[in-house]
Amino acid sequence: MTGIPDDRLRGSDAVDAGATETAAEFAAVPDAFQRLWTPHRMVYIQDGQQPHPDDCPFCIAPTLDDEKALIVARGTHAYVILNLFPYNSGHVLVCPYRHVATYDQATSEEIAEIGELTQVAMRVLTEVSNCDGFNIGMNQGRIAGAGIAEHLHQHIVPRWALDSNFFPIIAGTKAIPRLLGDVRREIAEGWPGATTAPAGTL
Repeated sequence: MTGIPDDRLRGSDAVDAGATETAAEFAAVPDAFQRLWTPHRMVYIQDGQQPHPDDCPFCIAPTLDDEKALIVARGTHAYVILNLFPYNSGHVLVCPYRHVATYDQATSEEIAEIGELTQVAMRVLTEVSNCDGFNIGMNQGRIAGAGIAEHLHQHIVPRWALDSNFFPIIAGTKAIPRLLGDVRREIAEGWPGATTAPAGTL
């Protein structure tokens, strides 16, 4: 005895006959959680979190136009790009053009420009978003939580006094109120003396 109705055992015959089942009939215990379905994130998590070395997004991005790549500003040795999976609106990354994994592998010129771009990003984000503070940092290596471990990048996350509430703390979910394209445009327009390099010239 399986306890399963005959029409569910007949497989395709049952489907052809128009039989359906509700979620209440599934072999599971209902719980209090709501499910936020995000199939688009499969692009990020499929086959592991780390991209193939030939598909590094931080190497590919500078070869595209700024709008498509979500690049905010370009320097000589590094550039600023929106995080595709932001913690908050305006979450940007500062990346060297050169494909190096850790901070100690960066040149003095790269380190200096990463620092300068970070300062400018803070000023621009403060101006355009009225944020109250920032989280700034680097995760070095996969074990430390680096999403793209093989290409150095520094996070700049704007914070507001009331941006931590039950949603991220209890539900583990962030509500991002603005589209990435709109945020990129606003920051880029607020960047002092910003110039856009033609795609593929770096």
